[in-house]
Amino acid sequence: MRRVLSHATLADALESSIVGALANEDLGREPLVEVTRHILRTRPEIVAAAADDVEAYAARDPSCESVLSPLLHYKGFISIQGYRIAHELWMQERRMLARLLQARVAEVFAVDIHPGARIGRAIFIDHGTGIVVGETSVVDDNVSMLHGVTLGGTGKVRGDRHPKIREGVLLGAGAAVLGNVEVGVGSKVAAGSVVLHSVPPHCTVAGVPARLVGRPSVENPSFEMTQDIDS
Repeated sequence: MRRVLSHATLADALESSIVGALANEDLGREPLVEVTRHILRTRPEIVAAAADDVEAYAARDPSCESVLSPLLHYKGFISIQGYRIAHELWMQERRMLARLLQARVAEVFAVDIHPGARIGRAIFIDHGTGIVVGETSVVDDNVSMLHGVTLGGTGKVRGDRHPKIREGVLLGAGAAVLGNVEVGVGSKVAAGSVVLHSVPPHCTVAGVPARLVGRPSVENPSFEMTQDIDS
């Protein structure tokens, strides 16, 4: 708690949370501080994205007692911030370090997000355990996902091979979206479903393989977080 509350700015609190959670013998504290601090100070959009993530947790998670809770306790939130640092390193062609950071996040939090993936703002990952996001995945703004979600490939295909999740989508616990398919704006994937084909906007899919079963009753299922299968 002290490593967050002792800081006056969100950037400093993020740095402290990321370094405190991830530094070890292989990913030394001082080098990690230097890298994280530089990125957060020179890329203010990353801090702004983190602020949107905090607001998403506060708005969508009934157990979130304050805006401090994600910074203090939520591994899904810290995992996303670790990914944001790794992604910036990936874009700078510092790929060995980006991979090391990815591996450390996966080791500590059981959240494995490839640093090459593109993830937007106001992302809510509830619980976090078992999340896998592949290299060419795209996750737009305002997406919510629960534990055990996989955004994966379908085999040994190279190139653009991972899902594209559009704004406002809710991915239920244990859902798997596989291949270069799109889940359209405002859609919902029910828990335990396996999506192998693209999902149109504002649709609910469920099953193995997933099939259209209805339409969400709200424009952005990610905001409401209801797990009902709407008719």
